[in-house]
Amino acid sequence: MDFRALPSGDYTLANVTVPACLLGQEGDLVRTELSIVDGRIGPPQGVAVDMGGALVLPCFTDMHTHLDKGHIWGRAPNPDGTFMGALTTVAADRAANWSAEDVRRRMDFSLRCAFAHGTRAVRTHLDSLPPQDGITWPVFRELREDWAGRIALQGVCLVGCDAMDPEGAFRDTADIVAASGGVLGMVTYPVADLEARLEGFFRLAAERGLAADFHVDETMDPESETLRAIAKTVIETGFEAAVTVGHLCSLSTQTEARALDTLDLVAKAGLNIVSLPMCNLYLQDRQAGRTPRGRGITLVQEARARGINVCFASDNTRDPFYAYGDMDMIEVMREATRIGHLDHGETGWVQSFGANPARACGFDTQDLTEGAPADLVICRARSWTEFFARPQADRIVLRDGRAIDRTLPDYAELDTLMRTA
Repeated sequence: MDFRALPSGDYTLANVTVPACLLGQEGDLVRTELSIVDGRIGPPQGVAVDMGGALVLPCFTDMHTHLDKGHIWGRAPNPDGTFMGALTTVAADRAANWSAEDVRRRMDFSLRCAFAHGTRAVRTHLDSLPPQDGITWPVFRELREDWAGRIALQGVCLVGCDAMDPEGAFRDTADIVAASGGVLGMVTYPVADLEARLEGFFRLAAERGLAADFHVDETMDPESETLRAIAKTVIETGFEAAVTVGHLCSLSTQTEARALDTLDLVAKAGLNIVSLPMCNLYLQDRQAGRTPRGRGITLVQEARARGINVCFASDNTRDPFYAYGDMDMIEVMREATRIGHLDHGETGWVQSFGANPARACGFDTQDLTEGAPADLVICRARSWTEFFARPQADRIVLRDGRAIDRTLPDYAELDTLMRTA
């Protein structure tokens, strides 16, 4: 149940707590009021509801997800929790089970979760090695149309850099992505001809007017430095579209001087960084019988200090890469704050879960100033410590100023899919 009922029509949320940066002000949290007029934040008007200091945030943008992998754990659990265990398990499940119906039902399930939790825009990576690209991308286009007006949906192809031949089959995948209004994506790891592959990748993207999004250095091996290669290639080629790099785990194991020098290159290249702390904490530095020493999270504070656009996102949901998660950006905020020590320092980190990822993806950004859409998440918490202490299960989610039904889909809906393996 939502913690407070709100009236129909226009009204004012009186006595609310808002991050100052979302009002264009300095500082951390401020007490104010927000009026809802014709589905937008408007000028003050008469019907007021005392919210008791409730914290108000804009609805979220989740810019790095894997909707096509989601919720396969019931039939394809990771045997040992490792990265290689995830890769091999997903590959086997994809070959056996990823029909159009299977992918559609699981993707739609995740979108219903995200919507109920207060997300308004999602970028999803889609496994795109043929023939899967011919199965999943049509489903993605159908879902994007089905969800229009509720969740803005954006797709990114996902292939390994050793399988990305710019003169081969990947050209066809790039054409599918372009025809779908998507983003060109790739996983980078050390291969002998990485620079040539990157140049070919960016050439394909530029020819089709596509932005780029990479999985990068998802390992604790300090010798994995494909991030430097991406940044250098962007600088050298003058690639103009937006480029996002995700994970960057190896930065956390490199020497301070080397890691910071790489971040200087990232800043010069104008790359967007997205950190996936929950999945990285789950997979990285996992060895049987040994307590993990490393967190896997990339250097978000050092990146932000260099003016780099830093974002956070959900990543995987109940699949071999991450056994948990529910497409809930408040959970991502809570865990990122704890894992990355985002508290007790710079304010404004809330932007990394909304405006920053929206800007990176080209979605409409949202703040809480007059004229903005009344797409809001309202929590009973009156301060950050209250907000992060509990999961905010009784939050109110407004879309166009009206409270939505936040009932989450039942996992039992997917039981028939779990019996297909």
